[in-house]
Amino acid sequence: MSRFAIAGLQLQLSSKDNRYLIEKHIRRLALRFPWVQMVVLGELATHGADPAAATELPGDIVPFYAALARETGLWLVPGSIYEKDEHRVYNTALVFNPAGELVTSYRKMFPFCPYEREVWAGDEFCTFDVPGAGRFGLSICYDQWFPETSRNLAWLGAEVILCPTMTNTIDRELELCLARANAISNQCYFFNVNVAGELGNGRSITIGPDGQVLHQAGELNEIMPVEVDFEHLRRVRERGVFGLCQTLKSFRDSEMEFPAFQLPQRGQGPLAELGELGMPRREDNTKLD
Repeated sequence: MSRFAIAGLQLQLSSKDNRYLIEKHIRRLALRFPWVQMVVLGELATHGADPAAATELPGDIVPFYAALARETGLWLVPGSIYEKDEHRVYNTALVFNPAGELVTSYRKMFPFCPYEREVWAGDEFCTFDVPGAGRFGLSICYDQWFPETSRNLAWLGAEVILCPTMTNTIDRELELCLARANAISNQCYFFNVNVAGELGNGRSITIGPDGQVLHQAGELNEIMPVEVDFEHLRRVRERGVFGLCQTLKSFRDSEMEFPAFQLPQRGQGPLAELGELGMPRREDNTKLD
């Protein structure tokens, strides 16, 4: 199977329980685009951005989405939820196959500190295979700002990176740049699916392995079906972007070690002088005569 159809589903959502709105749109999508094989939603789509809504898994979340995946025959990545695990809360994405099985889950590695408070960081990269198609990797929102996360997914074999996102701020334009940069530097498909409405400003984007913008959404509800071509992706990785940059092979063959990535050294040098990671404060620039 060289081609695999993925639909990003950008929805106007609230801070309440959005499951039945999500279900309605997914069922409608399945009827309108019966050739689509996977659906991906934005970050924290189910319950919104309040960690107080964190739920233990499987709870009633896993059975709900498992049944929806099974009844529609879709691979389903319903964004992420706040997951409660004993005394900790994680931002967790789930993946269901068309049989309704929970294939894997991923905990966001870089919570949006200092704004995403009291949310713990995950510590495991996540890839999964779609039989007969290719390998997928998971990333969540702020993870995309750290190129190390996408590079490690590519190193693990990810050919498509799915990045559920919740952004409603002025930096959305920068995330569009980052999505393209992550796709180009790792020669992969990159699906950045944002939410809309009360929780986000939309403008989801899908990039191909040669940096081509395959689709960029507006700011309202939108279905974004795109066919991934794994044969094209593997040709780009083999021959290079436009027959030029063979980035992953150059990375593979390099003997360079990167000191910044060694944990004991990361907090040393100029970065140590930046101060604590905290909320920016109002500055008083007034002067009295």
